[in-house]
Amino acid sequence: MEKMRDQLKVHQERAVLVGAVPRGKHKNTNNENILQELTALAESAGAVIVDQFIQKIGRINPATYIGSGKAKMLAEKVEAKEADVVIFDNDLSPGQIRELEKIVEVKVLDRSELILDIFATRAQTKQAKLQVELAQLEYTYPRLTRMWSHLDSVAGAGGGTAAGAVGGIGTRGTGEKQLEIDRRLVNKRITELKRDIAAIDKRKMREIDGRSEFYKISIVGYTNAGKSTLMNALTDAGVYVEDKLFATLDTRTRKWETAPGVEVLLSDTVGFVSKLPHHLVASFKATLEETVNADLLLHVVDASSPDAFEQIKSVETVLKEIGCSQKDMLVLLNKSDHIANRAVFDSVQTVFPNAVSISAKTGLNLDLLAKTVTEKVHGGHLRVRITADAADGKLQSYLKTVGKNLSEEYFDSTVQIEATLGHNQLTQLKRLSPKQIEYL
Repeated sequence: MEKMRDQLKVHQERAVLVGAVPRGKHKNTNNENILQELTALAESAGAVIVDQFIQKIGRINPATYIGSGKAKMLAEKVEAKEADVVIFDNDLSPGQIRELEKIVEVKVLDRSELILDIFATRAQTKQAKLQVELAQLEYTYPRLTRMWSHLDSVAGAGGGTAAGAVGGIGTRGTGEKQLEIDRRLVNKRITELKRDIAAIDKRKMREIDGRSEFYKISIVGYTNAGKSTLMNALTDAGVYVEDKLFATLDTRTRKWETAPGVEVLLSDTVGFVSKLPHHLVASFKATLEETVNADLLLHVVDASSPDAFEQIKSVETVLKEIGCSQKDMLVLLNKSDHIANRAVFDSVQTVFPNAVSISAKTGLNLDLLAKTVTEKVHGGHLRVRITADAADGKLQSYLKTVGKNLSEEYFDSTVQIEATLGHNQLTQLKRLSPKQIEYL
């Protein structure tokens, strides 16, 4: 079985997709839609989809997940289609992968291993590579060691070697060489990765703390919903954009002037999918820190997708997992100029009546989005009189930037400034420690 995976190279592998669903579930959904997301994931990993195999099951078979009879039928399909790999839209145990590979005689991947593999190929920065390698080691390695008598030296996406880019789907990132490595060495590597990522976390938190004077907005959404396109349209950030899942993994933060004199910090984030591996969410904590500390979330929804509600649910699940489900959120119905299913679009608008319909690609309603965000930044207006040290240039500069209708009166060593501010700007004003704030 070990030789089987070693033989796979970087050529496009022929894949059979497998979906095992409980009886009664998806009964009104055609088979193509059941594996629609897995198809997109597999194609993002470079696979050529040659067939699909959908099995309704009453219970999960502990040995092969789908049962030995269906596994033999799958093997016949694999042989007929000359497939190189079988990809399950389910998470399999190490024992199930081992038994299935004996029957189908090609490599078997589960959903989580496929997603980890995609992340390994997309990681560009040191931070992303470390995070991917940690996730792969914690998820993939324990499974492989149970299937085989050993796992050779780890050359992960963060290992800084060419091995991270060699092999077929599921072998990139954490890979094999001829040198045997034991659990102690792998655990040591995991400890090192966690230490390095913890250092990144600390630097990230210092960066975020240094932005405390700004209103922070994080773009979230299902992968390929148009987040990076929106980021570029609003800030000219130059974020890489491609029509594939997980095109970008790294967070970028840019200033966005929503109105004259109103600047916010806008951050793009990694996209979400349904059943995102827990280890991946945990290891990408530093990347998701921008979302955790945001004042407002812009939830970008692909309004042209017939699966819009399912995608929204997937994003909400991940947001809940990282503790962001209660944050202030503005839903953006992107690609609203290309609506294929009006009924779905109207239903989403009904559920989210305050959503803003936009097109990040054409610029449709981006001015309305900016106006809506500006109102949220202000959060309602009030008139205040601030007493501060006359030498406190930082506080005075802040008031001149965000305040309206300013008036100043100087005394010996103090200055009194009257201004109209938004409710949300009071928090930062208090951080600047004026001598006194009076509400007029």
